[in-house]
Amino acid sequence: MTTAARTLATLEGYAVEGGFDVRFGPATCYAPTTALKRHAATGDAMELWRDYEVVVEHAARLGLGGLCVTLEWARLAPERDIFDEAAARRYEALLREARRVGLWTTVVVVDAVWPAWAGLEAWLLPWVQPVFVEHAQRLLERFDEVTNAVIPFRDAQALIQRGFVDATAPPWRRRASADARDALANVQGLEQRVRDLHPTKMVRAYRALDADGSAAQLRAARADASLDEVHLRSLVRGVGPTAAKAGLLARDGASWRVEASEELVLAWR
Repeated sequence: MTTAARTLATLEGYAVEGGFDVRFGPATCYAPTTALKRHAATGDAMELWRDYEVVVEHAARLGLGGLCVTLEWARLAPERDIFDEAAARRYEALLREARRVGLWTTVVVVDAVWPAWAGLEAWLLPWVQPVFVEHAQRLLERFDEVTNAVIPFRDAQALIQRGFVDATAPPWRRRASADARDALANVQGLEQRVRDLHPTKMVRAYRALDADGSAAQLRAARADASLDEVHLRSLVRGVGPTAAKAGLLARDGASWRVEASEELVLAWR
């Protein structure tokens, strides 16, 4: 009997939490271009840093299998030698609440954003690599009890393609093919090193779909026996340069409404 891949909605902190790249807030690789107004800043975003539990309860009511949460490195380590224990406790509370309401919890170490102190070209800098592995190991230990699975990098290929080939993300390089190859090799090496730290907790294979995609696409992905998880991007669309194309939920005044089509909801239940 084939088991359907678990369907998770993503929560990508930089786009939804608010408070990044502002005075006294965590600074990310987008801080320089935010200051230059090259793109919209996240600002308060969806204010989920103080309101995560509300959308978690909505996700459970929608019948989703779980959440895939990015634990933003810049928030947890606002400076190179500092680990923000208060931020860790907030993420822990989010994950614990998700588990309480019956949701699977997968966490991502790096999605599209990293701390400003690591430099725009972090994935080419040799000193960043051991620092990243140390950070990932700390997360594996710190959040072990409240996570079911881990993804070191959401999409290494896309991370490097956007930054070193398309110039649509930090470090804003275009057609830097040689550096792109080196950066990708470094990221893939880091990914393997993190996987080796806790092999049984790593997601083997997953597929990401837009939240406004078709029910047929979702059913096909869930039926793919090679996949552990299918990620709907995102539970909440978010704000700024890394925002998802669509969200399953949208703000409606002081509350939230379901944006996903009824057909899509039925496809994952």
